[in-house]
Amino acid sequence: MNYLIGLVGAFLVCLFGMITKINLGGGQLIEINFANLINFFDPASVLIVIGCTVFIIVASFPGKILKSLPKHIKIIMDNKRFDPTGYIEKLVEYAQIARKNGLLALEGKANEETDPFFKQAIMLIVDANDSDKVRSILENSIDCMSARHEDTAGMYDKASSIAPAFGMVGTLVGLINMLKSMNVSDGNSNIGADMGTALITTLYGCILAHMIFGPIATRLRNRDEEEVLCKMIIVEGVMSIQAGENPKFLRERLMTYMAEDAMSDGGGSKKKDKEE
Repeated sequence: MNYLIGLVGAFLVCLFGMITKINLGGGQLIEINFANLINFFDPASVLIVIGCTVFIIVASFPGKILKSLPKHIKIIMDNKRFDPTGYIEKLVEYAQIARKNGLLALEGKANEETDPFFKQAIMLIVDANDSDKVRSILENSIDCMSARHEDTAGMYDKASSIAPAFGMVGTLVGLINMLKSMNVSDGNSNIGADMGTALITTLYGCILAHMIFGPIATRLRNRDEEEVLCKMIIVEGVMSIQAGENPKFLRERLMTYMAEDAMSDGGGSKKKDKEE
């Protein structure tokens, strides 16, 4: 929801600035002219900036990342995708079951899990694997996941850097065409209009970079941090269950991850510490 609010708000403010004229010297303070919007549309500029950016991204990244574009939008729109508290409650429940009935009793619970990582973690301790090997497998899985996520976010970083570059390319193309067709002896009066058209490509590049691609890359990295936090909670939880820790102590220890997450966000950590 925050993504949509920010994106729509940025576009509305930008459009308002395009159609608005503010007179500080007197007369009507604010003049709104919707006809100004046509000044900011140029098909050739759209073709150069968007078309070239898309094809360079296609040339730079593998098809499996490009095919996941709809999935990326779904991820950044889902604010409730990862719930650390829910994982903590499940782990405490599993710890209670393991203390009463043994680790083998968790096999049925593992088969009910929809989270593949959580299921894998439970099955590893049910199979009585060495604790160091279990931790190594799970942490390696987290590292590989983060690397994949970083590659995906890097695609949007690349697009964010390419779009303004092709905006400048479009500006240069427009200026070259303007200078080639300019005839001083005829008193050419279209220089201002031609210059405006040339500069529109730079505008398109900046809008794509800072309103579209940049926020998507940031949101994807935020989601990665949230998923890593949940998986680290799972790792610590299953290792504690394997070691036979008290469920109450397990809850307190896992809740410290929530406090660390709040501290990393720059606020709310003191309040959480008091509550715990």
